[in-house]
Amino acid sequence: MASNKPAPEAPSAYELDDRGAFAGPGYAGGDVEFDGDGPWEEWDPTEGSVRPVRGKHRVAKQRGGGLARSGTVLGVGVIAAVGAGGMASAEDRPPVPISMPDVGGMVHDLADSLPDAASLPGVGALISDSGGHSATSADSATSAAATSAADESGPLSRTTARTDASGSGDGAGEALRSRILQQADAQQGAAEEEAREAAEGAAVKQAAVEAAAAKKTAEQAETAKQAAEQEAKRKAEEAARQKAEAARLAELAKSFIAPVSSYTLTASFGQAGDRWAADHTGQDFAAPTGTPVKAVHSGTITQAGWAGSYGYRIVLTLDDGTELWFCHLSSMVKTSGKVSTGDVIGRVGATGNVTGPHLHLEVRPDAGSPIDPMPWLRDHGVNV
Repeated sequence: MASNKPAPEAPSAYELDDRGAFAGPGYAGGDVEFDGDGPWEEWDPTEGSVRPVRGKHRVAKQRGGGLARSGTVLGVGVIAAVGAGGMASAEDRPPVPISMPDVGGMVHDLADSLPDAASLPGVGALISDSGGHSATSADSATSAAATSAADESGPLSRTTARTDASGSGDGAGEALRSRILQQADAQQGAAEEEAREAAEGAAVKQAAVEAAAAKKTAEQAETAKQAAEQEAKRKAEEAARQKAEAARLAELAKSFIAPVSSYTLTASFGQAGDRWAADHTGQDFAAPTGTPVKAVHSGTITQAGWAGSYGYRIVLTLDDGTELWFCHLSSMVKTSGKVSTGDVIGRVGATGNVTGPHLHLEVRPDAGSPIDPMPWLRDHGVNV
């Protein structure tokens, strides 16, 4: 192969000017310039290590500017290709400036097209409308600012911008974490409030039950108290009645007396016997013959004389119409007129159907059928 000019040394990234063109000695715009036109022949870097092909061969010349003619090839790629193998060199033409897309604008456009974070499922509940929108706007602004700074300042600034963006992302994550913690605290507070309300409700119910029990106990105590008061009142009334009855009997005792002073009770009311046709109709007071018989109460003697099986009999009629029969008398002292309590109206005898001297006393209310004389006497204050 034909010999070629030695390839120029690859420029360093720090030898680019502010337009992205090569600068420095040996480059256009520097102290030394390339001496223009070719023709340049293709150089094979493996020529020294590869066995030459036998026979004649022809090396095709490079047309035009080679790889440098494409405006879309990055300058960094050209530098890497030239430095690695020296495969080609650019023609004598101004270097093509490197253009980068407006990443900041793309970020803004992308942020405008994204949905609101509050509308995303599972995220909207964690971020409030105002907080979520502010955080998204702040993150977009931070990302756009970082991208713009990277576009204007080169690789080092891009790294710094990424760091700033990451810091902003960390700040957004910290805000989200803070919101989650706040929501957890709120839920815990709600649970504690619910538990407190439940405890208060249980305490209120317990207090209501205790109040109802206390009310029931009070009602029972009031009922017992009323019952005791009623019982005491009844007993008091009973005592008062008994007292009044005792007073009445005491007063009657002054006007009612036993028919004889000394006696022995023998045949009683209703007792059966062979000496009277039916059951006994009165009370017998056995006493010696001639014992005085007194008027039990004041009244009027309505009958006096012989009465068959009753012997000599005196009938004393009281003011209420009750008849007192004094029978089997040996003699009659008064046979008519009014008498007072305790007046002697006759004497004990054994006349009529008798077995011995005694007084047969009968009590006939309203001049009717006879009743037991003993209760009647007691009811009128006579202790017999």
